[in-house]
Amino acid sequence: MDIKQAKERIEYLRSFLAENARLYYELDSPVIEDEEYDALNRELEELEAQYPQFAQENSVTSMIGGRASSRFTNVRHEVKMESLSDVFSHEEVISFISRMNESVREPVFSVEPKIDGLSVSLEYENGVFVRGSTRGDGTVGEDVTENLATITSIPKAIPSEIARLEVRGEVFMPRKSFAELVSAQEADGITPFKNPRNAAAGSLRQKDPEVTRRRKLDIFIFNVQSTSEPLSGHTESLDWLKSIGFNVIPSYVRCSTAEEVLDEIERIGRIRSELEYDTDGAVIKLNDFEQRALLGSTIKVPRWAIAYKYPAEIKPTKLIDIEVTVGRTGVLTPTAVFAPVQLGGTTVSRASLHNQDFIDALDIRIGDTVEVRKAGEIIPEVIKAYDHQPGSSTFMLPDKCPSCGEPVVRSSDEAAVRCVNPECPGQTVRNIIYFASKDAMDINGLGPSIVNQLVDSGLIRNAADLYSLKRDDVLKLDNFKEKSCDNLLSAIEQSKSNNLDRLVTAFGIRNCGGKAAALICDRFGDLDSIAAASAEEIASIPGIGDKIAESVFSFFRSAGANDLIRRLRDAGVNQSYESTRTGNALVGMTVVVTGTLTRFSRAEIEQLISDNGGHASSSVSKKTSFVVAGENAGSKLDKARKLGIEVITEDELLSRLS
Repeated sequence: MDIKQAKERIEYLRSFLAENARLYYELDSPVIEDEEYDALNRELEELEAQYPQFAQENSVTSMIGGRASSRFTNVRHEVKMESLSDVFSHEEVISFISRMNESVREPVFSVEPKIDGLSVSLEYENGVFVRGSTRGDGTVGEDVTENLATITSIPKAIPSEIARLEVRGEVFMPRKSFAELVSAQEADGITPFKNPRNAAAGSLRQKDPEVTRRRKLDIFIFNVQSTSEPLSGHTESLDWLKSIGFNVIPSYVRCSTAEEVLDEIERIGRIRSELEYDTDGAVIKLNDFEQRALLGSTIKVPRWAIAYKYPAEIKPTKLIDIEVTVGRTGVLTPTAVFAPVQLGGTTVSRASLHNQDFIDALDIRIGDTVEVRKAGEIIPEVIKAYDHQPGSSTFMLPDKCPSCGEPVVRSSDEAAVRCVNPECPGQTVRNIIYFASKDAMDINGLGPSIVNQLVDSGLIRNAADLYSLKRDDVLKLDNFKEKSCDNLLSAIEQSKSNNLDRLVTAFGIRNCGGKAAALICDRFGDLDSIAAASAEEIASIPGIGDKIAESVFSFFRSAGANDLIRRLRDAGVNQSYESTRTGNALVGMTVVVTGTLTRFSRAEIEQLISDNGGHASSSVSKKTSFVVAGENAGSKLDKARKLGIEVITEDELLSRLS
């Protein structure tokens, strides 16, 4: 490569990597795999070292993370949140150990898993959690205190004698939560997150803390950034953090030799597919804080730590078929069926292909060789397709529902293809399971296996059939004894008296969850009135947007819905709403709560607002009636003042309600 070619390659890599860093860190929407990014970044580092005349201070190789988003209040970190140097071989680990032995006396190391999530800072003053922020570019991050407060493993208070403490941790989504989220996203026709890291980042950087709460995030603390307490070493500091209530990194082992370090790296590599969280490497750190200070840092990384990155396990296999199934909301989901391969200790032979856009992007054809890996070490995914067979073409989803034969539709604003026939048998089982679920009609004992038995036996075809089940018929099913049969029939009977919002939730109307159902029921009072309402009338309810209104309006205009409602009414299922209001002081008002509250939890004050006829919103807009501000209120308070919206305290809210 001559100088001209080197210059062109350096400029291309800088531009390409900068754009992909923006997609990864700022938008949580990567388009290339981590391994490809790492390889190109390393190539750029080597070229910059070989051709120093083309060096730039603002090169992507000197960047830490991404810029802080303007959606959140910026936070300037008192202690820089640095990145780590990545290494990919045992030889590089040994070289690092050798440098440490040459630089300091008798170095001791800590080796711990590298959690694949979103790095954050937590700040405490006099024992109270006062602020949480993302890493951002290492110097300036985003204030996400309210969202972090929804993570139950983050202590809101520590011993009050600790005057000042800032810790650094990694917010992650447990694999079980990731699997549940992906399943729900695919059922709703939403393109799922690629992996747990992006799911965690996207969930934490939400404007609505309630969305963050529902995503079931967790955190591991792995470093003390600054403190008023005397601490001399890393493992000592982690022991101390654990003793005062922090959820610290679950495995940290002290090592003195390169052999011990490599053994621990290998041990983590062997067990990482079995862990409840995603890891992409192992971190090796110098343990002694004085030795760390002596070595210092470069512009981007500390000289006293590295991250060993494990190679991704990717296997080629033959794509045998693509099956198309119909989900609860009518979404057609394509699933790849391929020759079985071993990944992460298990045999896999199927993987979701999500939607037509995904298939088009990879040009997937039956008969292809496909490369498969596990997203988050748990969910198989196809990442590449090649070796197209002669005469083959890109797979296309059918234009008619594979279950009922009715034409399918695709809206311009989503990737999903849907069957909109409410009586489609392909949706039957999932609809009934959802109808009986805890957040809907809450029919205890009516789980997926029982629903499948009832449908397979021909006893039920839709939710209304549940209310005409006969005892003798149920007793004929497998594993049903008299007591279990009577308990099920009793739970079905009890569900008839549920408040109307549970029934509206149970219909599974797209975009309309329990909170929206309660707002709609409170406004109209009974099912007939809801069914007769126009989309504009529904959208006029505070907290109900145009999408929800259109979905509700469309549902009640379908023949299948009308028949279902009539049969439920004939069975004696309640179709009137009993308001939970205790007062009317906030009727028609939209209230935003921000900051740290002293008298109420977030859930309690939102329930109080709802009980008095108001709508608790997560974002400030011109429609906001007033804002209830607690301590350390951030961007929402600033926006309210800018818009001239009234701001009151918790006590003033209580005074208003009384």
